[in-house]
Amino acid sequence: MTDPAIAEIILSTSHTHGLVAIASGARFPQAQDALREAGFSPLPGGAFAAPPEQAASATASALVHHAHEHRASITISSRPYLGDIGSDIAARLPGSWSARVEIYSRRHWQEDLVGSLWDSGDLLKAVLHDRVPCAVVLSNHAGSELLLIERPGHATGYLVGAFATEEYDDNWEEPNAPRSIVLPAKADRAARAVAHTFLPNYRRALHHRRLDTVMSALNRIRPEHESLHAINTSARSGDGTPGAGSRLQAETERAFADHAWLSFHDVLQHAPLLLARCRPAASPWPQDAAALSRLRDALSDSQDTWDEFNALRAQLYSIPAALSAQEWSRVRSTLGTAVLPAIRTWLANSGAFERQARAAVPGGHIALSAPNPRLLTTTPALPSPSGERAPLTP
Repeated sequence: MTDPAIAEIILSTSHTHGLVAIASGARFPQAQDALREAGFSPLPGGAFAAPPEQAASATASALVHHAHEHRASITISSRPYLGDIGSDIAARLPGSWSARVEIYSRRHWQEDLVGSLWDSGDLLKAVLHDRVPCAVVLSNHAGSELLLIERPGHATGYLVGAFATEEYDDNWEEPNAPRSIVLPAKADRAARAVAHTFLPNYRRALHHRRLDTVMSALNRIRPEHESLHAINTSARSGDGTPGAGSRLQAETERAFADHAWLSFHDVLQHAPLLLARCRPAASPWPQDAAALSRLRDALSDSQDTWDEFNALRAQLYSIPAALSAQEWSRVRSTLGTAVLPAIRTWLANSGAFERQARAAVPGGHIALSAPNPRLLTTTPALPSPSGERAPLTP
């Protein structure tokens, strides 16, 4: 095995660029210097291509000479350039996909992938335990990104798995994570495996993750809502004299609205896509249609609040100053108060929603084509002053 502390040049052939080189190792800048001096030019993503006008023998001779001068080793890969494979696969996937090469010259660069990977298979294990100097990110520019690498420990084949969609940060051992798959060496067969095996599994996994996110949010809200309801009921049964009880009731409602917003924005973010997939008339529970209609109306009534929240996040993202923890709490309380009727509606009809959404999993009996609900936006994530991470929309 090559010593990772030295400079290494990995050579592969490309049907687009001819000879392609990747600089790797802790001293990879030395390898890059050797490549430049040998006439190689940088490619998008960080690889280098040999000069097309120069004869192969002259290129090889120059590279060996300059690599020796810069104390860089040369490794010749038996595989074609991964960037070509990624582009060939992307061109064969349904829809509009692109391929972006990423080079991880130093080991810890690949480790930065771990937090974003959403995988329960060999891809995550490879990134954790094997050397991955080069990868390709496949993107459909609609929220789905995949990672393609050479299969470690094998002479041929590739691994492909998923990144989590941008609104999710905690992906480690996430129970819904799809399992990466092994792809054959031929691009056409690899693309078929991605399109017909991996992507359907990925869409089902994402559907279940969104549903679990919504139900977890409602389950966090429910106990506090029941406590608030009990306090309000007790206050109404008193003698009606304003005093400490009224102040306690108002403070309790404010605190509930603050805490409820932290969870209910998950509902506003993820539920529209799930609701749009539901087809109660095609399910065993056609009577749920009325409940789903109420839930859609509740989301529609919350749209202005959701827009206000996203506008505030965009404003905070564009300026260096941030709200204090107290100010952020007041904002959440105002937002939560505005959607209290929607929260009550969702708590009251959550059972119908859950069974309809579970029946509408993509590829299932009821599922139809993916919709484009109005509540989906594309606001970047922001850390709030109180420490929680503001959600992202898919």
